Amino acid sequence: MPPALITVRPEGLYCAAGNFYIDPWKPVDTALITHAHADHAYSGHAHYYATAISEGILRRRLGKDINLSGVAYGDPIKLGDTWISFHSAGHVLGSAQVRVEHKGEVWAISGDYKRDADPSCDPFEVVECDTFITESTFGLPIYRWDSGEVTAEQICQWWQGDPTRPSLLFCYSFGKSQRVLAELTKFTDKTVYLHGAVHNLTEIYREVGVKMLPTIPVSQMEKSYKFEGDLIISPPSGHRSSWMKRFKRPQTAFASGWMAVRGARRRRGYERGFVLSDHADWPGLIKTVEQTKAQTVYVTHGQNDVLSRYLSESMGIAASPLKTLFEGETDEGLAV
Repeated sequence: MPPALITVRPEGLYCAAGNFYIDPWKPVDTALITHAHADHAYSGHAHYYATAISEGILRRRLGKDINLSGVAYGDPIKLGDTWISFHSAGHVLGSAQVRVEHKGEVWAISGDYKRDADPSCDPFEVVECDTFITESTFGLPIYRWDSGEVTAEQICQWWQGDPTRPSLLFCYSFGKSQRVLAELTKFTDKTVYLHGAVHNLTEIYREVGVKMLPTIPVSQMEKSYKFEGDLIISPPSGHRSSWMKRFKRPQTAFASGWMAVRGARRRRGYERGFVLSDHADWPGLIKTVEQTKAQTVYVTHGQNDVLSRYLSESMGIAASPLKTLFEGETDEGLAV
């Protein structure tokens, strides 16, 4: 039996035929990056390949002087004895699956992905392959999402339901925050106020033409401004921090796929929870595996044992868990 095209080394997912790594977690010479979330994009690599549209975010997070080659979606490039290309993962701005072809064998490495429509990033592209490496952050049957539009309408109604209080919505600063700002354009044109960590990344989205609500950093407002009836978006790290003291009697909410679990909102101390995820739900994971037509599937991060067992026992696919350091959307609400 020939060696696997992609293997796991201490540095990360490795392709010997092309001599490159995909989302490595230790410094390497050549790194292919699926997207700019912290568990997939690490500093210290000699040469980065990523989608061209993700360049602004990557340079913001890893340093403006990184040696980065931006590649358009679908454009093939030759590395060693392989042909590789990036294909949209529908996760966040610039997110990609990596397609690797070697001697007629095709692997697709999904990174993180979602199947729901999202006006802030390109939609997911199905990549047919022989072997598929899939995430499983929400790999349990209980996780099933409403559309982003439905959830955005709920957020808008909550925000505008009490014009006397600031409305603090906590969500991850990269991807989730910008999706909320884009989804809300269907219901309002009001200005939203942003924590500094959210503002910096939102401006990069604007630079590439993503339509969102108008925003102002909280720090630019006069100290006497009361934010009554306003929506303020902050990363989870802002919750119960000294930064929150600026807002008098705020109503608070958290937007995450984990809000689908009863009690999650209460444990975190939020008044309201909105179910909104940048990852595929259970039906999305199953549909994606089916559409790739992969004969072999490796399942990484999240509920990888549950999903791999379902694929094997219910669908007859050769599936098994794959241990990596990828985290997905963390249950602690600490990811940014």
